[in-house]
Amino acid sequence: MTTSEEGFRGPQVCKVVGITYRQLDYWARTGLLRPSLADAHGSGSQRLYAYSDVVELKVIKQLLDAGVNLGQARRAIACLRAGGGELATANLVLGAEGTVLARSGEEIVDLVRGGQGVFNIVPLGAVVDEVDAAILVLDRSGGAATGSEPAPAAPRRRAGS
Repeated sequence: MTTSEEGFRGPQVCKVVGITYRQLDYWARTGLLRPSLADAHGSGSQRLYAYSDVVELKVIKQLLDAGVNLGQARRAIACLRAGGGELATANLVLGAEGTVLARSGEEIVDLVRGGQGVFNIVPLGAVVDEVDAAILVLDRSGGAATGSEPAPAAPRRRAGS
């Protein structure tokens, strides 16, 4: 049995990831994830997987278990790798109909559509504080409220603040 320093052979990978050897072989042959330490070179040779390969295979398995089909998982993985992201540390969100979104900084990218559909994340946590501060400035400067409503006496706080 090999150690994690030397790498992991196919049967060990299958046990850790929870897939069959046939799946592992298919994924390697089709390029979903080739072993980074040693690929098979004809009859009798064995693939040797690095720890990071095993982690990535487990992520792929979890995508499949969550209902993402293999084609969608393949596109999501390819897009994430093309963007320089690491599967092991990515924050993935699974949506309806096999959508796989990844959070990158202040963006959410649809990995199944090849990085298309980029959404900006708008942090709303500070909005109430900004409004309260602006109202205090308005009150202190003697600004009048518009319309027939009186200016608020004090900033309104949300419950639990």
